[in-house]
Amino acid sequence: MNKNAPGVYFITISADAVGQRIDNFLRTRLKGVPKSMIYRILRKGEVRINKKRVKPEYKLQNYDQVRIPPVRCSDGENASIPIGLNKVAVLNDSILYEDDYLLILNKPAGTAVHGGSGLSFGVIEGLRALRPSGRFLELVHRLDRHTSGALLLAKKRSSLHALHEQLRAQRMQKDYVALVGGYWQSRVTKVVAPLLKNRLVSGAYSVQVNREGKPSQTCFKVEERFRLATLVRVRPVTGRTHQIRVHSQYAGHPIAFDDLYGDSIFDQQLKGCGLNRLFLHAAALSFHHPVSGATLLIEAPLDAPLHRCLLYLRAHHQ
Repeated sequence: MNKNAPGVYFITISADAVGQRIDNFLRTRLKGVPKSMIYRILRKGEVRINKKRVKPEYKLQNYDQVRIPPVRCSDGENASIPIGLNKVAVLNDSILYEDDYLLILNKPAGTAVHGGSGLSFGVIEGLRALRPSGRFLELVHRLDRHTSGALLLAKKRSSLHALHEQLRAQRMQKDYVALVGGYWQSRVTKVVAPLLKNRLVSGAYSVQVNREGKPSQTCFKVEERFRLATLVRVRPVTGRTHQIRVHSQYAGHPIAFDDLYGDSIFDQQLKGCGLNRLFLHAAALSFHHPVSGATLLIEAPLDAPLHRCLLYLRAHHQ
């Protein structure tokens, strides 16, 4: 069996798929492939986990490497890459830095970092399928689906562990830029408020300031002022879900076009800028290389819609 045969690709299992049966996992990944075909490739050993045959009832473990062969959908299309994955081929053009240990991407807005919650794929699945020869590729941290910017991935397990340790020790610095409503006072340099996460019926999360929540802190610095809004640079000290979005709202300055925590009146006032997505961008990452120890500072440029929004505000709302 040629592990690099055309159409073959590999998926490394992460925490959200642990405990799932391999047959159910394949049915989700290979949409349009008949159930009988999935059981056939399992029975014939064409699907392998950690280079070994498995039975359909095998339950996935963290870091399992799943080999998936080229198969045909019910309409005859090749399903070796999950349907829709070709849409993320542009990820290759978004790479900011790469070596044998790391990959840093300027993640496009609207692309999830991981499949799930009704999404068949995300950044991690896209890069794994586009680079089938890569033996390991895992997210070091996450960005919300609608947040753009610098996203760090590890290409070796040892790098992943070293980078996670930097995160735990708060030695990794992540800077964001956000456009928020109103006049942010320069004296307000940080927001300290506990955050409580709740799962909605849809499976998504909603977060609120609550004294029963986890301790959370975010630092803010004014970058530029407009008549209706303020551009701020944001540095989260902790890394809670939706932290920047909720802390901005809590401070009385919701982020522009935030469909969960925003202000529809503020968004309406900005309609002339042509933006229809959350104005939150991971602008820079600073950390120590897990092998060389050198300090890396990687900056992610604003995408065209955010840049055009700022040009509009400078022209009409100074």
